[in-house]
Amino acid sequence: MGTVSRGTVLISGASIAGPALAFWLRRYGFAVTVVEKSTGVRGGGYPVDVRGTGVEVARRMGILPRLRDAHIDSRRITFLDADGGTAAVVDPRVVGGGGEGDIEVPRGDLTGVLYEAVRDDVEFVFDDSVDALSDHRHGVDVDFRSGSRRRFDLVVGADGMHSRTRELVFGPERSFHRYLGYCFVLFAMPDTFGLSREVLIWNTPGRAAALYATGDGDELHAFLTFAHPGPPHEVLRDPEARHDLVAATFAGDGWEIPAMVAALRHAKDPFFDTASQIRMPSWSRGRVALVGDAAYAPSFLTGQGSSLALVGAYLLAHSLASRRDHAAAFAAYERDLRGFVELNQAQVGTGDAALFPTTAEALEKRNRTLRGLTVPPRDTGRPAHTALTLPDFASAATAGIRRVEGGW
Repeated sequence: MGTVSRGTVLISGASIAGPALAFWLRRYGFAVTVVEKSTGVRGGGYPVDVRGTGVEVARRMGILPRLRDAHIDSRRITFLDADGGTAAVVDPRVVGGGGEGDIEVPRGDLTGVLYEAVRDDVEFVFDDSVDALSDHRHGVDVDFRSGSRRRFDLVVGADGMHSRTRELVFGPERSFHRYLGYCFVLFAMPDTFGLSREVLIWNTPGRAAALYATGDGDELHAFLTFAHPGPPHEVLRDPEARHDLVAATFAGDGWEIPAMVAALRHAKDPFFDTASQIRMPSWSRGRVALVGDAAYAPSFLTGQGSSLALVGAYLLAHSLASRRDHAAAFAAYERDLRGFVELNQAQVGTGDAALFPTTAEALEKRNRTLRGLTVPPRDTGRPAHTALTLPDFASAATAGIRRVEGGW
């Protein structure tokens, strides 16, 4: 019969979806390797939300207590007009879209907790990446940027919205990219404002800025976003051009905008991108599948990227463990998850992000609405966040399905 095994899986990407998938695959008995182009797990980073069904996945992983310890308990959000005057002050729960038990944590805390949960059981290869894939009957031959070559039974791309895995297997990103009308940049800057556990959001039609103090430290998370008629693909690849675009867009604006634009030029590792979604007719081909933003990025405007990554990782691992054939497993993963993904992606439409109006009339309407929200509703959660019931881990763990080495 040979050696009994679940099989070998390569995961490209060590952010959120990748380590979460590695965690569950190891629990089900797979041998897992994670390759990450960075030199290590990235720390720091802007706050992210874990909501609804994503919280349940974190609970089942046993990491929920640590995430609750890292939860950012913001006191208030102050909305400012173009001159820096106060337009509205609201409870964060009013505009966050979260429900009871949902969590907001620094991205680096989430990725760090996920990595620590799997680092002793999973092979991590840092400072390397997938350069080429050859999918055939007996597995996937993978050429790495480092020059090495290895064979795996399956490969999963968990490498984000601009996935290299997706490009290699499914073709150019433009075929699946849905632009939502905004560009944004995130970066850190010194807290010269004396902010503490609060958010300031400045708006003028088509442009917005935010300063986010996650604690009582001396650093702020800064955010600039603006409406743009099309995705500036060439600018995305050029740091100087990105800064010039931001500076030109916000030229002449008041409040602290000049200081933020100046801080951006000297910021370490700013993150510039478009508000976009990835929409694909299929999330797998042959022995290669995608998970998280690589398959179905919902955009930051939904606040659901991290939760979809956690939920998708759980369902993909469950499907692989519950079925003898990888094609059937990939089909089940997509069948069980696609409705949930589409429901959450539909929470935002092109160009109409509620917090960043593009006209003076829409901005005034938003401010009137915010001023009327003096008390958070009893249940602030959105049905889309909890619209999926997870299968039990035990249902796959005890299924008794194994493959003989060289099968699948």
